[in-house]
Amino acid sequence: MPSSRTITPVTPSLSSPRAENLVFHVTLFLLSVIGFFVLLRLPRAFARFWRPSEWLTGHIFWHTSFRPQRARGVYAKNLAGNYSSETGSTSETKQAASDDSHTLYVHDKNNKGQQQVQTEFNLPPHIATCPAFLQRLVMLHRVRISPGFSVSQAVIMICYFATLIYAGCYKSSPFSDPVRAGWVAVSQLPIVIALATKNNIIVYKWSIGGTFQASISTPHIIWGLVGLVALDCIFFFSLSFWRNRYHNIMLPVHIIGLVIAIPAIWMHKPSTMRWMCACIGIYGFDHVCRFIKTRISTATIRPLPEMNSTRVEVPYINGGWRAGQHVRLRVLTFGLGWFGWTEAHPFTIASVADGEEGIILLVKKSGRWTGRLYDMAKSSGFTEAGQGRRVKVMVEGPYGGPCHSIFASYSAAVFIVGGSGITFALSAIQDLIREDLGGRSRVKSITLIWSIQDPSALHPLLPRLMSMIQESVYTPIHISVHYTRVSANGTKPRPPVAHPQLMLSSGRPQILKSLQAALARAVSLVEDARDERRVSGMLVGVCGPVGLGDDVSKAVATVDPSRRDQVGGIEIHEEVFGL
Repeated sequence: MPSSRTITPVTPSLSSPRAENLVFHVTLFLLSVIGFFVLLRLPRAFARFWRPSEWLTGHIFWHTSFRPQRARGVYAKNLAGNYSSETGSTSETKQAASDDSHTLYVHDKNNKGQQQVQTEFNLPPHIATCPAFLQRLVMLHRVRISPGFSVSQAVIMICYFATLIYAGCYKSSPFSDPVRAGWVAVSQLPIVIALATKNNIIVYKWSIGGTFQASISTPHIIWGLVGLVALDCIFFFSLSFWRNRYHNIMLPVHIIGLVIAIPAIWMHKPSTMRWMCACIGIYGFDHVCRFIKTRISTATIRPLPEMNSTRVEVPYINGGWRAGQHVRLRVLTFGLGWFGWTEAHPFTIASVADGEEGIILLVKKSGRWTGRLYDMAKSSGFTEAGQGRRVKVMVEGPYGGPCHSIFASYSAAVFIVGGSGITFALSAIQDLIREDLGGRSRVKSITLIWSIQDPSALHPLLPRLMSMIQESVYTPIHISVHYTRVSANGTKPRPPVAHPQLMLSSGRPQILKSLQAALARAVSLVEDARDERRVSGMLVGVCGPVGLGDDVSKAVATVDPSRRDQVGGIEIHEEVFGL
């Protein structure tokens, strides 16, 4: 007679005090490390908020009345007169060019008849990223292991995963004690959600022990499987293939997966409630902040055929952001498709805050949504300012940007951008000019290097570039535009204007040579300035493809250390494309 055997499901005890306490203390250790680096950044935070006006800037949008700023100490240059003498064009021709491009309001009215205003210098404090004796170590950390992946990023990831391996394997084995592995995964969920990174995968002993069928019949195991599948989907759709090509699929999968995973883990084991509450609190706080930072306004969209881009103007939001920050834009119309209004896309603000234009975005045609936006702008009619169409938009932000760095506290600034990354440089340089006119900037030399494919892309932004050159009455601006594509007829294009501070060249820019020239200009100008403007470092801002960021980082690392020390060190601020 065959003997009967009862299979008893193996139920891991996730409430084990030993496992829970260990991972709790490991989590505290990770938070302490994060807190240590936050403390190191506090001096830069205090330096940023040296003016009360900075307390709200960069967090929430608002609308303010535009007040033209007068230059300090001397008469401002007459933009119309200088521009006409250098290009042979009249102010009417220049204004027509601006109207045709819809890219710049040339502010002649702000410069004409300006009175001399004596302004006291109120220079911002400068706090270096690290002491001078650690500069070489910082350069080492910026060495690229692979495109867009530096040594410092690798060190952080290795240390983080080593800590998790210690928490999961100390006097235990994930194959014989899955309880520990489960607690390690659960304890990291709040950090994962806060930092928006990938999630861990949980391993169950019964799944490899041949008792799957018996174990799956219990409710808490079913909920555990539901949570596991949800986390696996989040992990799978976090791969670069989905992030870069199918972002509209990746994003809803993450949201739905998170909504399912959190209650499923709690139903799987109620003792994880405090961790799940932390996840819900972080996620809920983020969405409350998004709601507060969102504005619905009317925008005008205009096509820029030379740049294959769409210009988005939101004049009713003209304050609240810092140079270099970006927004998430939704266009509330069915012209982008039935569900196009649900998509939010990030774009860097190309204008300066508290100005006359409001928020200006340059949206490059690079996908389905941006292509439909460009087609809609191109098929629009004409407004009082030219071709354009008014649409309702939802603007969320501002986000990102220079964080606690103060661009105006450096002795020199170099911006190296590619393609649509020019938006970052435009806002940053305009902000530096405004701070300099008000006596609030240490920058004595500004260099812009813009790499584009087609030289015709320069024409829509030419009025803006010339305006910046003319408005910067104290700090010289040198602009170098490099194009990499030969024209259809094979002829070499001529510079659209004859100006010693604006050059058009073929081929890729020689980044190291440009950095050395900017260093030489900065050192010579600072030596002639007052003592209170002694050298305080050179800022190198990068915005463009990942390869451009790698090239700039490599070039900065090869700068002669003695030359670097002459200007007070070189610091890099990167804004690269991609996810």
